[in-house]
Amino acid sequence: MKALLKPSLNWLLVFVPIAIGLSFGGPGRETWTFIAACIAVIPLAGWMGKATEHLAERTSEGVGGLLNATFGNAAELIIAFVAMSKGLDDIVKASLTGSIIGNILLVLGASLLTGGLKHKEQKFNAVGARTQSTLLMLAAIALIAPAAFHHSAGPSAIRSESALSLDISIILLVTYALGLWFSLKTHKHYFAGHGHSVDENEGIRRDHAIHSIWPLPIAFGVLITATALVAWISEILVGSVEHAAETLGMSHVFVGVIVVAIIGNAAEHSTAILMALKNRMDLSLGIAIGSSIQVALFVAPVLVIASYFFAPHPMDLVFTLPEVIAVALAVAITSQIASDGKSNWLEGVLLLAVYAIFAVVFYFMPDTIAAAPH
Repeated sequence: MKALLKPSLNWLLVFVPIAIGLSFGGPGRETWTFIAACIAVIPLAGWMGKATEHLAERTSEGVGGLLNATFGNAAELIIAFVAMSKGLDDIVKASLTGSIIGNILLVLGASLLTGGLKHKEQKFNAVGARTQSTLLMLAAIALIAPAAFHHSAGPSAIRSESALSLDISIILLVTYALGLWFSLKTHKHYFAGHGHSVDENEGIRRDHAIHSIWPLPIAFGVLITATALVAWISEILVGSVEHAAETLGMSHVFVGVIVVAIIGNAAEHSTAILMALKNRMDLSLGIAIGSSIQVALFVAPVLVIASYFFAPHPMDLVFTLPEVIAVALAVAITSQIASDGKSNWLEGVLLLAVYAIFAVVFYFMPDTIAAAPH
């Protein structure tokens, strides 16, 4: 009984039926439907993260980080796919930008802060972190290049932007696949992890944890169920987002960059922070940075390719100037912090401060600026 009364994200599961019920209501409920759907995604994403955490416990740090990043991005991929199918490309692109900067600034920043408050200095494999930072730099280049082409070539080259984006997407997918081969096969020792707690009771706790790992059928069952519910709630969320944004005075770019990105990344938030508290910084960085890499090199290209089959018109990779600048600066400061193989709580504060600055900028940014490239 005490366990049931203990505060938990599971309490928010009540918003799942509430959001579904509100979605069947008449006009005028869109704002409340949007709010309920946003809250409902959080515990569902948390269960996805919990299931993948149990799966990751059976693997190495590198594979564990990949699993958490993959299924942690599943909620956002579903939301983006639904929005893209409805022609809401601005929100989709903003959510991609928001996920990239959210993972490396908000998620990683919160992880470094909480982990640093418990452990004075935390260590991780600097070579692996630098490799991930280099992939992040590629992500920034992939966003800058189409935007530079758009502003240089002018309106006459609009038709070429779709073909340009498709070609870049293919390059990114190939690079992502090779990056996986590098981290999981040829150089997996860079991502094996070594920053565990030196507590003499760590071995005893880990042995106890092994016995509490979910069986594979349960882990996969929870993962599939949570993913299906996220897909349903995402349909409801996207259907109410435009009316809710107008009612709440939020621009589409703010909804995508901040609101949808935070909701979609709920799984990474909890898991990365938990791993940092356990002094498993290689896994924590693998989740946070790896998730941003996956969004830029896998999710975005997949959405571009899928738009040719499931969207009203092909989606391109031409992002707005503020979004491109935000990603480039976020990648720069993350690379700086991850280069020495050590972290502390102040570095987490710095990342969170940068994220807060971007959030304020995007809040005050009107949709007319956000839609400038189109």
